[in-house]
Parts: sequence; C-alpha cells; structure tokens
Amino acid sequence: MAKIVTVQEAVDLIPEGASIMFGGFMGCGNAHKIIDALAKSGKGGFTMICNDASMPGGPLGEEYYGVAKLIHNKQVRKLITTHVGLNPEVAEQSNAGELELVLIPQGSLAEMIRAGGAGLGGIITPTGVGTIVEDSNHVHCKIEIDGRQYLIEKPIRADVAIISGYQVDRGGNIWYKGTTRNFNMCMATAADLVIVEADHLVECGDIVPENVVTSGVFVDYIVDGGEA
Repeated sequence: MAKIVTVQEAVDLIPEGASIMFGGFMGCGNAHKIIDALAKSGKGGFTMICNDASMPGGPLGEEYYGVAKLIHNKQVRKLITTHVGLNPEVAEQSNAGELELVLIPQGSLAEMIRAGGAGLGGIITPTGVGTIVEDSNHVHCKIEIDGRQYLIEKPIRADVAIISGYQVDRGGNIWYKGTTRNFNMCMATAADLVIVEADHLVECGDIVPENVVTSGVFVDYIVDGGEA
C-alpha cells in the first residue's frame, strides 16, 4: 500500500540529478504543490520529461506556472518534451548552452513512455521519417514494412514520476478528472518511484472499481494536496 507523506518528505525522496517525469499539459494536471516545493529545494541537474515547459504566467495570475518554475530556476539540465513555444525561457537557456533540449512528437512521446511502462523494446512509427528526427538519439533505427518506412523509437523510463490525481484513495488508486489524466496515466507506469499529489484524498472503496484509472500497485507515495 502506498505511504502517505508530506510535500517536504516527497521532495526529500527526489535525488539531485534525477530523471523526472511530470504529468500535465500546460500545467493542467501538474502536481503543483510538489513542484512548488521542489522549486524551492535548491536541488537541480534534473532531466525533465513532460509534455511541455508550461508558461511564465498561470490562469489565475500565477508567476511561472507549474514546471515553468523549474525552468526559470535553471534546475533542469535536460528537457525531453513535445513543445516549448509558450515558454521563451526554454529557447533562451537552450541557445545559451544552459539547457539540453530534446523535442519529440507528442504522440511518439506518449507511446515511448507507454512502452517503457509496459517493458517493451520500443515503438514503431512513421512519424519523423525523412526529417531530422531520424538522427535523434532516441531513434534506434529505420526499417521498412510492406513498402513503408518506419522509425523504431526507444522506450522512455525515469527515476521518478510526479503525477496528480483528482481522487486518490489511501491504497494509491487514482481517478483523474477530465483532461487531467493526460500524461499522468502513462507516466505512473514508467518510473522507479511514483509520487502522486491528491486533489482529494479519500478512503479505500470511495472510488468505485470501474473508475480506477491508475491502480495503486503503481504508486509508492501519496501527498495529500488538500492538506499540504
């Protein structure tokens, strides 16, 4: 059963230089309280794997929304993501040689993470054939099947996944509200250590079985976001 910890205890579990997956899409579905504490921790050298780099301002006037805080603080050494256009600091740091940027098509990134969680050797996709994607380190090789060319892309795993769930029971079972499931669902399967921030921590049985999207077997630690 997952262990319930404080925000600070969760941050203490994350080592310097760790590779970290962050669920979320432009901040929607980010584990905001854990990210805030990590941004204040002084730790860095992270490899950050996420859909995007969020944006400097949030919907309620927040400064450096979600994972953008970590970029702003220069705590990220390498960023593996799908788009960064709404966060100009990524381009600034990348051009200055302060941040290694790896851009992967969004669908490919999701499938590569899914493959990492499922223990697969990679994915086969036509996306990126004939482009600079072919020369990326995450591409194993190019093959031809029935006259069509494909790339074999390597699976992605991380040391830590920091995800968010709308309802999380004390066993770690998660229900995501609406589009907040985004990358949280696949990332929960693809890291050695999984920490979920619960918008609402509930008792076991409060989430009906057919609504459980991520099973508690994947979750190591829970942060009660309502109490943090």
